[in-house]
Amino acid sequence: MGERGSWANKKAEIMSRPGAGAAYEAARIRFELGEAVRLRREQLGLTQAELAERTGLKQPAVARFEAGGTMPTIPMLERLAEALEMRLSVQFQPLREAS
Repeated sequence: MGERGSWANKKAEIMSRPGAGAAYEAARIRFELGEAVRLRREQLGLTQAELAERTGLKQPAVARFEAGGTMPTIPMLERLAEALEMRLSVQFQPLREAS
């Protein structure tokens, strides 16, 4: 058996591959959007089915979105924001300031 490396070393190896940074960033965005929707839905005391009804989606689509499984369009984010009684705000940040 070969020697196992640390997760930090493995992550560095993976991230050094072409395109890995962009894929990681896309996954991060999907995860953060899904988490924000889930947290707000729970604050409002809504089920996934109720949110789906408010947005015109089906419950499995809401579940996939909350799990970070889909990258939404701006119109979809607008529908979600309205259903969650929020205002959508999209902004660009310099890479040095983004976290």
